[in-house]
Amino acid sequence: MKSLWKDDDANQHKDHLAQRVYSSRLLGADPSLVLHGGGNTSVKITETNILGEEEEILYVKGSGWDLDSIEAPGFSPMRMAHLLKLAGLKSLSDTQMVNEMKTHQTLASAPTGSVETILHAMLPHKYVDHTHADAVVTITNTGGGAERIREIYGDEMVVIPYVMPGFDLARMVAEIYPQQATEKTIGMILMNHGIFSFGDSAKVAYERMIALVGRAEEYLKKNHAWELPKPPKSSNEPVPARKMAELRSQLSAVAGRPMVLSADRSPEAMQFCRRDDLKKISQRGPATPDHVIRTKRLPMLGSDVDAYCNAYRNYFNDHAAGSRSPVQMLDPVPRVILDRKLGLLSAGMSIKESRINADIYRHTLRIIQQAERLGGWQALPPRDIFEVEYWDLEQAKLGKGGAAPELQGEVALVTGAASGIGRACVDSLLARGACVVGLDLNPDIIDLHDRPDFLGVVCDITDRDAVASALDQTVTHFGGLDMLLLNAGMFPGGKRIEALDDDLWRRVMEVNLDANMMLMRECHPLLKLAPSHGRVVVIGSKNVPAPGPGAAAYSASKAALN
Repeated sequence: MKSLWKDDDANQHKDHLAQRVYSSRLLGADPSLVLHGGGNTSVKITETNILGEEEEILYVKGSGWDLDSIEAPGFSPMRMAHLLKLAGLKSLSDTQMVNEMKTHQTLASAPTGSVETILHAMLPHKYVDHTHADAVVTITNTGGGAERIREIYGDEMVVIPYVMPGFDLARMVAEIYPQQATEKTIGMILMNHGIFSFGDSAKVAYERMIALVGRAEEYLKKNHAWELPKPPKSSNEPVPARKMAELRSQLSAVAGRPMVLSADRSPEAMQFCRRDDLKKISQRGPATPDHVIRTKRLPMLGSDVDAYCNAYRNYFNDHAAGSRSPVQMLDPVPRVILDRKLGLLSAGMSIKESRINADIYRHTLRIIQQAERLGGWQALPPRDIFEVEYWDLEQAKLGKGGAAPELQGEVALVTGAASGIGRACVDSLLARGACVVGLDLNPDIIDLHDRPDFLGVVCDITDRDAVASALDQTVTHFGGLDMLLLNAGMFPGGKRIEALDDDLWRRVMEVNLDANMMLMRECHPLLKLAPSHGRVVVIGSKNVPAPGPGAAAYSASKAALN
């Protein structure tokens, strides 16, 4: 764990909030500290209000913002005096807590503050940093985790047993922190959750976080739990494309809308999926409860979707009656799938969602294996995970995207996609939410768009092996195929019949006619599995009803294609 702090860069950020933004983004830059909206940071600043009165304001990370990209508007300013009074209450419902936070912001347009706002307010330090550091979570999620934490940090860290985040956690910290804190205290450990660091400056709080997490990493190394067995080299096993497309079709049917399914077949992922004890170690729960809103409590093993969904319904029924508030079951579709042949699969309603789920589980599988080597991987009981999964304040994080685009979750393949009509089709499909694979002989297709929902593949559509490889890549990246747009073609210039040789005639027919027949045939099994039914668009030509002189080969090939 290395500090990314640079005094020259930091000095360009003059005020306390700017310093808070700078160090927050440093934390967010390291995925072993926070992932996709995880963690939160704050700073306490004295300001003069419109009445000329000085008051202390807590600027805390707003819900929905990621630390790696946060800006000043991503922090919610709230009056400290009121937050401290809230911390003294014996109880406070989630609805009341959010209302009190929103009505005591000093900026109406600011985002809703973190669910940990009251906790940040009551900690007696100017800068407070909170992460879900992999190394710390690994240690807290083992047998004797609390004893290990105390062995590492002594009286420099206050240790808090796991409790539901939000007001309940703030109340527990209010009781335990004053009892355990000493003049040496520089941070706090939340068991099965994460780590806090404090400081009077952004630099001190940040570098304490780095040093504290570094000590956890060193502990894992000292106890031979840091390095995992070296995975075997990548094999050239063919992608079971048909099986993956069938699986996507089943998942989409249960979800009631098309889903994206992506495969990670890296050596690390394949080794984990092929562990002899996978069923035992993968079915205990997530690394931290925050992850459940993305990945669900457990990954699915293999491809029995019905069995997984039935087990999820039982899990819901077992815990719904005792929930803090009435709840309705979310869709039971797995978001992470572990399969010996397919690898680590991640499902989502969009490619962004799928990739987030994959990122989280790649960290989880490392945490699980390190914890197993340290003393045995443990996770929180299902009851605790359920409470977070069905917590209104957590679910609200997922509902900020608005209405889904028209073609979200669907996958299109466009030939001749690097320019002209093909590129226009690519851009239109992307704009409407589809994932798109573009094929073209032009190498520029690879860099046509730098975004996760586009895959550019250099491909000669007359080469059956090249087409098969492109389809394998399509399924690996996105899970299947819903739409095929046959656009690629060639027009050999003005060649009248008396000057048209056999080779050119055959080449035009091969590209404009034969290749498209072959593409439809090879795509047919995938299109049959499309959740919203497969569709094909063939780009024709005005030369069919009105061929001109010098275009015999082109016009005949397009007429045959029609």
